[in-house]
Amino acid sequence: MDNNDTFSNDPGRRAAILAAAGAVAAGAVAGTAAAQTPSAYADPPNPALPRSTMELVRGRTALVVVDPQNDFLTERGVAWGVVGESVREHDVVANLERLFRAAKAADIPVVVSPHFYFPTDHGWKFEGTLERVMHSIKMFDRAGPLNMAGFEGSGADFVDIYKPYIFDKKTIIASPHKIYGPEQNDVGLQLRKQRVDHVILAGMSSNLCVESHMRELMEQGFEVAVVRDATAGAKVPEGDGYLASLINFRMVANAVWRTEEAVARILAVRS
Repeated sequence: MDNNDTFSNDPGRRAAILAAAGAVAAGAVAGTAAAQTPSAYADPPNPALPRSTMELVRGRTALVVVDPQNDFLTERGVAWGVVGESVREHDVVANLERLFRAAKAADIPVVVSPHFYFPTDHGWKFEGTLERVMHSIKMFDRAGPLNMAGFEGSGADFVDIYKPYIFDKKTIIASPHKIYGPEQNDVGLQLRKQRVDHVILAGMSSNLCVESHMRELMEQGFEVAVVRDATAGAKVPEGDGYLASLINFRMVANAVWRTEEAVARILAVRS
């Protein structure tokens, strides 16, 4: 039996691993603390990669927010023990609200790409490493694709402060993605139907769903700017997810902005 089987089948071991991961997130594991300090995320003083030339264009720009859900972004969420420090470190909850507010003020399309699991998804015959974790802790679980029983306030529900923006009858809520990227849902279709080809990307979590959305959207021909302080990643003994994603954002995305710059650019497309 491998480690993943043990994790999935032994609740005591699962709890111990998640507790250890939470300790890492709190900086209790001295051997990794230095790699997790904010200075590790600073931009290089002498960057070798070319500067971004991405500019937002009126009528061609949208905000895409991945997984703005309780299980990632609230203390009662099942993933908080491993992502909570990173979420707080980058002020992700507030920064996502700033992006929602700016997009609505500029009247640009907003697409939410949620992560939901239905009872039939728990019948999968195999999963990747973190799929096993998510399924074992019932992350993003819903009663069914047509059943909203128990959804309100659940881990799969959207964070309360975002609901006025998401439920304004203008925001597009895409069909759920099931692993990390948007290959199985209709985010790409919804953007194309809006004639969008410039995407501002934010949400959770950085090296998993956000990075996967970035890669797939770029493969589909979109220009993608990732908002680096409107995402966060897990900190576990295996590594710092946010740091891993930040390196890839710099190497792959068309642009990497902070929330302040993204908001200014969004509001500038009003005219």
